[in-house]
Amino acid sequence: MAQFIGIIPARYASSRFPGKPLADICGMTMIERVYRQASKELHHVVVATDDERIADAVRAFGGNVAMTSPSHRSGTDRCREAYHNVGSAADVIINIQGDEPFINPSQIAALKSCFDDESTDIATLVRPFDPDGGYEALADPNRPKVVLGDDMSALYFSRSVIPYMRGCPKEEWPAATQYYTHVGMYAYRASVLDAITSLPQSPLELAESLEQLRWLQAGYKIKTAITTSATVGIDTPDDLRHAIEFCRENNL
Repeated sequence: MAQFIGIIPARYASSRFPGKPLADICGMTMIERVYRQASKELHHVVVATDDERIADAVRAFGGNVAMTSPSHRSGTDRCREAYHNVGSAADVIINIQGDEPFINPSQIAALKSCFDDESTDIATLVRPFDPDGGYEALADPNRPKVVLGDDMSALYFSRSVIPYMRGCPKEEWPAATQYYTHVGMYAYRASVLDAITSLPQSPLELAESLEQLRWLQAGYKIKTAITTSATVGIDTPDDLRHAIEFCRENNL
């Protein structure tokens, strides 16, 4: 049976929201909320950061920290360094978004289940698109879409709407077939994480600005699990206000 570690990449610097991991949400920092939610499903959780202010905040609530280089271009690269820095023997690393303070532990469990299949290299989550959202929401390029194989492996990710519904008016597309949107949480086998972080950016990745296309183009298998849980991502101070409202309304 695979052993898992959860790693939460956390940067202080952010063009849209500096210091975001330390933002207060109803009396608890965002990074602490993420950590505590992840710890409900994982025995070993680590925050990977390059900033002592974040590290101090994590240590203050009793969390584990791994200091990493400030030069990483992605959370994936930061996860790899943190995994090796803590000397973990886990078989699978789960990369947990540090800006989703109300992450559902069931989502982490769903990712873990993907590794019951020995052929899984990487796993991620997808969410069925609600056709009531309409074509405009489906076509939002900031909401990547994914098409799946019969074995629940990802065939392709795109900022465009896929699949294309030939002969069908676009306003009817959301109800014409089941669309899936991508939820950006990943898990990787340790050997695969080492390999994919050494890959150069691929033409497909550069075209769509989606890191996972580099891995698909290199031949890695990305298994998916379905989640219907809503997530509250925080990218801006306005998002934080909504998160605080959500927290109060749900007594979290």
